Order: sequence, then structure tokens, then C-alpha cells
Amino acid sequence: MWAYESVFYQIYPLGFCGAPFENDGIQESRILKVIDWIPHMKNLGINAIYFSPVFESDTHGYNTRDYTKIDCRLGSNADFKTVCDALHEAGIKVVLDGVFNHVGRGFWAFQDVLQNRENSRYKDWFARIAFDGNSNYNDGLWYEGWEGNYDLVKLNLRNEEVIQHILSCVQGWVDEFDIDGLRLDVCYCLDKDFLKRLRSFANQVKPDFLLLGELLHGDYNQFVNDEMCHSATNYECYKGLFSSFNSMNMFEIVHSLLRQFGPENWTLYRGKHLLSFVDNHDVTRIASNLTNEKHLPLIYALAFGMPGIPCIYYGSEWGAKAHKSEGDPALRACFDAPVENELTQWIAKLAEAKKNSKALNYGGFKSIVLTNKQCIFERECDGERVLVAINADENAYTAHFDARAGRAVDLITGESHDFGGGSELPPYSAFFWKTEC
Repeated sequence: MWAYESVFYQIYPLGFCGAPFENDGIQESRILKVIDWIPHMKNLGINAIYFSPVFESDTHGYNTRDYTKIDCRLGSNADFKTVCDALHEAGIKVVLDGVFNHVGRGFWAFQDVLQNRENSRYKDWFARIAFDGNSNYNDGLWYEGWEGNYDLVKLNLRNEEVIQHILSCVQGWVDEFDIDGLRLDVCYCLDKDFLKRLRSFANQVKPDFLLLGELLHGDYNQFVNDEMCHSATNYECYKGLFSSFNSMNMFEIVHSLLRQFGPENWTLYRGKHLLSFVDNHDVTRIASNLTNEKHLPLIYALAFGMPGIPCIYYGSEWGAKAHKSEGDPALRACFDAPVENELTQWIAKLAEAKKNSKALNYGGFKSIVLTNKQCIFERECDGERVLVAINADENAYTAHFDARAGRAVDLITGESHDFGGGSELPPYSAFFWKTEC
């Protein structure tokens, strides 16, 4: 699967393009802005992009009106095809947000239900509609909204017409835009039989068509397996990444990684490739989340060195700040142009190291050195071995351990390293040491 050797870039298009929050019905080709950012993505080492919702919606994109039409605030279907063609020409795969658990109130079939009520042929397209109830929209009917949000109307994913409609739309996205996969919004809410149908369809629609589920808690194996998703968002380690730095307790993130990918028989996800991220469109940007800004390069090194598929959220690669308490618009900002700085250069080196290392893409996880402020762990696969070393302290640290090799090359800088007499880690430093097995 191509995704397992990729570095992802996430864009929230409506925010990225500076579109109005409410759908004003005015078509403007804002999505073409993505093309101007392709050189920046290439400089970063990106080879896959994940777009948050792009289809016609009421407001924020997750309340879909029409799965077949690009949101007019972003442009036309032809505009988006131009963007996808440019990305593919640059060697960047395209993954779209598949929002299949719910639709917006403006969704054409739900509008028919509001108008025709019991006589609507689409009344069974939605979960648990009660015509003797009401919602806070005072429609004179009740329906299930996602987590009580009545602007998000839950679909009935056990209705064959609904399933066929979704599958036909996905086929259309492949035919029209040549997309390479889907990120499944609130995957943990999706009917598992529907997921199996979607996976079976994905296996046929395009070779290595990726299904990436949004999962928060619980056992990811329930959704990431040979019958459902290929991958999922690693929210457990998302929390552990920043918390380990803020509390200066590397035991937290290493414990999670051992639980997920370690050498023990009880390891949960060894051999699986979850999506690693330090922030996204739903959470505080990492530069605002870390209490020590000198940890910013280090948390990216950890995210790229651990098992998984690293994903960068647009703007965070140069240290843009925004806090969840400021609201979603702050998290989903519009930037006039990308910024190149020391952090972007560092991430670019991490990306090249990750993409070109079999051990970093497919290796297991073994803890070698672990203190509150330092960690060294091993990734090994098919004769290649990489030691990922992090020193989060303001002081230098000398690590003594059996390196199983005399010398190494740092995949980030290209510099050689001698393990004799211990390995000194300068303050706030990170290394990817490639050694002989």
C-alpha cells in the first residue's frame, strides 16, 4: 500500500481558501489556490494530500448537500479536477473526506422529507425519523442528529438505496478526479456492515485505494482489518506526544507505542500503519499546545520516527498558532502564502528520511533507553535498523547502551556517529541513527 511509505499533508479547503462560513451560493474558483502551494508541498517532501470536505454543504463542509458537486465556495468540479491533475502530476496522491455518517439539512433527499413528510420516498434514507416528534428546528418531525446536532442528519447506512448512492458517488470521484482514497469521518459511528461493503468496493474501484478511518478511542482493530479500513487516526498517541513533552515524561508516549507496536505478544497493532499527527483541524495547533517552543522540532521528529504514517496540518509546519478555545475558524485559517523557515526545513529532512527508510516505514518498535526527558527506540526491518533518539532536556545527556554497532549515519543530517564511549545528545536534539544490524 502506497500510503505506508507516504508523508501526508492535510488541508481544510474552506478555511484554507478563505471561503465564507455560510454557503452563499456564489461560485468562486478559490480551490485553485492549492496549485500555488504545490512547490511548498514538494519542498516539504509531501507525497499525499488529505482534503477535508470539498463537496457542497450548508456551512463547514461536514453537513453535505450534494456528494456529486464541489462546494460552490471552492469552485466547480472542473476547477477541482484541475487541482487533482496538478497534484498527481507532481507525484502527490489525493485523499478526500468521506462524510457518510450524516448529511446536512440542505441535503436534497432530506429536503424532500421535510416537504413531503410521510409521503417522501426518501424517508427511509435517514435514521429513526419520527413524524410525531420535533427538533430544535421546529420541523414538526424528529430525526437523529450526530451527537445531538440536528444540523447533521444521520443517514440510514442499512438502506440499500443509500449505500448504492454513496458507492456511485465514490465511483464518480474516482472517474472525475482520479482520487486515491478516502478519510472516513467519524468512522467509529459507521455501520460495520457498510464499512465492509465500502472496503469490498474500494478493492475493485482502484488498486490500493486507501480507506483511513477517523477513530478516537477503543480498540482500533474493530475497524482496521482486512475487511474494513487500512488505517486510522492514532488519537491515543496524539495525546501522548504533546503530553510527554509538556510534563517531561517520555514514559507516557513510549508506553503507548509499546502497547501499540512493541515486541510483546499482547501488542495491539504491530504490523498496522496508523496515521500519526501532532495536530489537525479539530484540535489546538501544536505550536500553541507545547509549553516549550524548543520542543517543536522534537515532537515532529518523534511523530516521523514512530510507527505510522505522518501527517502535517497546513500552517503548522512553520509554527502557526491557534487554540481550540478561539473556535474552529481560528484552527482552520486562511494563509496568503506558505512560509519557509527552519522548522519547514527540519520537517523536510524528516520526511526524506522517513520515505527512504524501510525500517522507519515498516519496522517494529523496541525501547532502548528511557528516562523522563530522553528516549531512544529501535525500528528494524529486513536488515535495516534505525535508532530514534530524543533529548527533550535543556542539558546535554550521554546515553550508554548496547548499540550493536560501532558507527551509524544520521538519516536527518547525513553525519556519521560513533557509539564508542556513549552517545552524547545535545540539549533539545533528535537523531535518526541508521546502523548495521
